[in-house]
Amino acid sequence: MVVNELVEYDLVIKNARIRGKPSDRVYTIAVEGKRIAKITPENGIHGNLEIDAKGFLVVPPFFNAHFHLDSVLTLGEPRFNESGTLWEGIAIWAERKQKLTMDEMLSRVEKAVKWMAVYGTLWIRTHADTTEKTLTTVKGLVKAKELFKDLINIQVTAFPQDGILTEPENAELLEKSIELGADNVGMIPHNEHTRFDGAKSVEIAFDIAEKYNKDIDGHVDETDDPWSRNFEVVVRETFKRKYYGRVAAGHVTASHSWDPVYRNRIFGLAAKAGVSIVPNPLINIHLQGRFDNYPKRRGMAPIRIALEKGVNVALGHDCVMDPWYPLGVGDMLQVLFMAVHVDQLMGYSELKKALDLITVNGAKIWHIEREYGIEEGKNANMLILKGRDELDALRILGPPLYVIKDGALLADNTGGESKIFYKGKWERVELFL
Repeated sequence: MVVNELVEYDLVIKNARIRGKPSDRVYTIAVEGKRIAKITPENGIHGNLEIDAKGFLVVPPFFNAHFHLDSVLTLGEPRFNESGTLWEGIAIWAERKQKLTMDEMLSRVEKAVKWMAVYGTLWIRTHADTTEKTLTTVKGLVKAKELFKDLINIQVTAFPQDGILTEPENAELLEKSIELGADNVGMIPHNEHTRFDGAKSVEIAFDIAEKYNKDIDGHVDETDDPWSRNFEVVVRETFKRKYYGRVAAGHVTASHSWDPVYRNRIFGLAAKAGVSIVPNPLINIHLQGRFDNYPKRRGMAPIRIALEKGVNVALGHDCVMDPWYPLGVGDMLQVLFMAVHVDQLMGYSELKKALDLITVNGAKIWHIEREYGIEEGKNANMLILKGRDELDALRILGPPLYVIKDGALLADNTGGESKIFYKGKWERVELFL
């Protein structure tokens, strides 16, 4: 990395391989302000800041399409999840959220989003528990959007963790959360008391979304139960309300256990309605199948089948060091690494295409396809990965060498340590609590 006196552009990246372009050629990417001004095979272009990509792959930054920032980094508080089940995690969180304060939550969030940013994630859709009666979760994460916008782009989904109809005030709290600034309306129909309540809760979520013109982003059928079929209600409501392309269903792990004929039909309808599915491979493979003996079900929404039916699939990290998942640093390449193994997306062309699951497919959910990508005129958000192609990135893993946000260098993972530019200065990012 050099600073050059022959300034033509603000930032120039040289010797970059670009996804989708011939793999035997390298390019120069010139940035002016916050946009990509020029992409050319020429090498004689100079910038105020120059980075030599050394033939490594340049891609747009990652999306984390499903996460819980309110619970992040609470591992062991008040106790550890020894059974490894979703339900013990929910019980532990029910205790922990009674002790939430705005300051301590924002402190945890700040640390977590720094981890994510240095690992190349610049967009995160987080869920805020609206069954926490003070709505500290919602208020805090709405505030985090503004506090940490220089590090990461945040959307907040109002998420009724304990259900919409399980307590009389939960529907009101969900709507209040939207009024407080949440971006999307959530649901958890499989956690309602009956399947009838589950269907009704989906309708309530859509009612609120329509009233406030918000997208839907639900936890749907996060269970091994093959008879958990709330996803079909979500698809039905999408058609009924003409909410095409505005609905995402997280987890949908029951689809792994559905009858193949049924799954084929519902996935086809989901594709037609533009309903996205968001598997969370690290957490799904950990939490699901806990009631099985052997063989154990994998319990992750079948990605290949969904893609073949035309469903948009984007991945989420879901949790980092909280009651549901004891590991993680917020690295979406780890998420993708798990996904390609669990779903056996190991063909050469599948591995090349798999990066879409944490890039362009997330951009579709966020509705920013027109401004996202490595193309002239688009926003200058880029990663220089540690590898020459997609297979290298998944094989080697680790953080990108550089992270560029809005035309400026945000993170530098060269030199044996991770550094991030925050509040006008460079600081070292420690991956420890």
